[in-house]
Amino acid sequence: MHNSASFSNIVVKTILFLCIVGAAASFSIFDLQHYFSIAALKENLITLQRYHADNPLISISIYMLIYVGVTSLSLPGAGIMTLAGGALFGFWKGVIMVSFASTIGATLAFLIARFLFRDSVQSRFMEKLATVNRGIEKEGGFYLFGLRLVPLFPFFIINAVMGLTTIPTSIFISVSQLGMLPATMIFVNAGVKISEIESRQSILSYDILFSLSLLGISPLIASKALAFMRHYRAMSSYKRPEKFDYNLVVIGAGAAGLVASYIAAAVRAKVALIEKHRMGGDCLNTGCVPSKALIRSASLISQVKRAEEFGFKKGEIQFDFVEVMERVQSIIRKVAPHDSVERYTELGVDCIEGEAFIKSPYEVEIGYKSDKSSCQNGKSMDRKIVTTRTIIIATGATPAIPNIRGIEKTPFFTSDTIWSLRRLPGKLLVLGGGPIGCELAQTFSTLGSEVTLLQRGRDLMNREDSEVSELIRSRFQNQGIRVLTEHTPEEFITENNPSESTTKEKYAGFFADDNLYRLICCHTASGKREIVKFDTLLIALGRTPNVKGLGLEKLGISTTSKGTIKTGEFLETSVPNIFCAGDVAGPYQFTHTAAHQSWYASVNALFGGIRKFRVDYSVIPWATFTNPEVARVGLNESEAKVRGVRYEVTLYNLDDLDRAIADSEREGFIKVLTVPGKDKILGVTIVGHHASDMIAEFVLAMKNGLGLNKILGTIHIYPTMAEANKYAAGQWKKAHAPEKLLSLAAKFHTWMRS
Repeated sequence: MHNSASFSNIVVKTILFLCIVGAAASFSIFDLQHYFSIAALKENLITLQRYHADNPLISISIYMLIYVGVTSLSLPGAGIMTLAGGALFGFWKGVIMVSFASTIGATLAFLIARFLFRDSVQSRFMEKLATVNRGIEKEGGFYLFGLRLVPLFPFFIINAVMGLTTIPTSIFISVSQLGMLPATMIFVNAGVKISEIESRQSILSYDILFSLSLLGISPLIASKALAFMRHYRAMSSYKRPEKFDYNLVVIGAGAAGLVASYIAAAVRAKVALIEKHRMGGDCLNTGCVPSKALIRSASLISQVKRAEEFGFKKGEIQFDFVEVMERVQSIIRKVAPHDSVERYTELGVDCIEGEAFIKSPYEVEIGYKSDKSSCQNGKSMDRKIVTTRTIIIATGATPAIPNIRGIEKTPFFTSDTIWSLRRLPGKLLVLGGGPIGCELAQTFSTLGSEVTLLQRGRDLMNREDSEVSELIRSRFQNQGIRVLTEHTPEEFITENNPSESTTKEKYAGFFADDNLYRLICCHTASGKREIVKFDTLLIALGRTPNVKGLGLEKLGISTTSKGTIKTGEFLETSVPNIFCAGDVAGPYQFTHTAAHQSWYASVNALFGGIRKFRVDYSVIPWATFTNPEVARVGLNESEAKVRGVRYEVTLYNLDDLDRAIADSEREGFIKVLTVPGKDKILGVTIVGHHASDMIAEFVLAMKNGLGLNKILGTIHIYPTMAEANKYAAGQWKKAHAPEKLLSLAAKFHTWMRS
């Protein structure tokens, strides 16, 4: 019985589909679209008007049937039909007829798409459509209303796509009727005015020009109206203060917050910057500045160890690890004035040390100690509420801590806390083979620690191409770093841990009186388990956005699967006057992208009522400061393959570069992806000495639409590492040499010699 019903359903669907295809084909074969044009309308207008005057009911019925047929079958001509409605029937009658005919036709198209395709599409793309369906369930009516009011896609596409979702038919009908009404009125009015054009002079009349201009600017008007409605919908439940303390309140004084408050102060807005810990955030205190200072110290040791390569019989360096780490702190202190309260206060920013809680889109509650000392416990703080027109959340991120058995009884460091270390680790275990893990693993290895680097995945720095990962792995292993990829950490154990007696007995042979900790890990492919001994543990498994304790849940501001705050193309949250930037916004966690986002967030927060700017992620560079460095901008091969982007690869090895040879830094390469047959750059990866500096030329080229020919035609100082960029461009040019033209040139020169 079930099979019979299913077969009948398939037959009905097939017949309906063939009828639709036949109707569309007939429309094209018999050139019916000729009748759906302005020229045809003007040519036959008088005849049609006379027929309507003699047969009003019949003409109305025929008109509505044709309109419903065109829209339900998704045929071109709905726009002309709407103009014709105004020209034939006048404004009000035309509006009523078109409104109902368009809604009936759209609903039929919606139901046809739902009947023919929804089940198969939903089952095939269930996971991808889950998010869309949840959005439809949450605010499907308003979302559809926005599409109707500001049609980003033709209406026939909207009808079909909505049929594939779970939106109820009743909501589709009512919202479509209301959402299409403004455009219907504008088009019908234009049709009325078109019917009044009798000569070239009448085209220049005020009414005609106004109607035609209204037709042109209607999308802009609708867009503004929709933006107003969205804003009102989100903010209507909150009481707006009569007067505001600030134009902008920025929460978080890291890279994103500092730039946002700087811009606000520069344009003379009154801005408050709230920070609960230290000005400068992660980058100054625990990230970029200290890590690069330590890497620089380690690089000096690395150079001395290579003394024989540079013509010296012996190189030796003595150091005290405590003094090295004190130098790191001194570097932080030297940079700190750039991000200090004093500097930003002088710029015009109200710097407030305290914890922020967003009570409403207009109110921020600040908890702070009476003596203005460091904020640690919100319960013991005095509280003050400030009002503001807009808010930027720039609270950054903190190191992610994994849920591994026994970790709670094992002391560990993160990239935030490692800077308090004053004893050089004897045996360092680094969990995580990303940029932070790789940089610090190599640095401590260079300083003299015995390092084990453990990574769950197959590759180190897994965002890079496989040859990049292999080169870094090879360098690490040659340096003495034990690299364990495809290893899953299972359990931390210690000899004096009574709760792990079973484990102790199982691994009794691995225990000794050495005061070392152990990690049991498992190789993914073989299932083989092994023990890693260490005295110091560094966890470098990424960073988690700081979104807790801000009051976001109460405001309905949601987060993504990665924990970042959901934002729109203007970096606005679901509450339109609250924006965010930096690590808490994603999708990148770099200081330079935090600053980049802050420009958009602050300008849109302060001037969004006049003009908004869409955030641009088209050209985002980054670098990992290992030795050799790894720098990238745009696509690499792995991403291009996943996205289905066609590309060509140009590779230039640095071992051929004069400056690299002179510096004994020949390891590495430049890899450029271009559009097939063209010099347009899709992405660049550089591995080598000063790669982070060399990449800048390609970043500039991509940002400004310059191709490899422009780089090839640029004079580069000799001898420099930057010359490699020109030689990479030369490699591309050589591969795309015009062979036919060169053959003719050879014949010409042969002729000239004869």
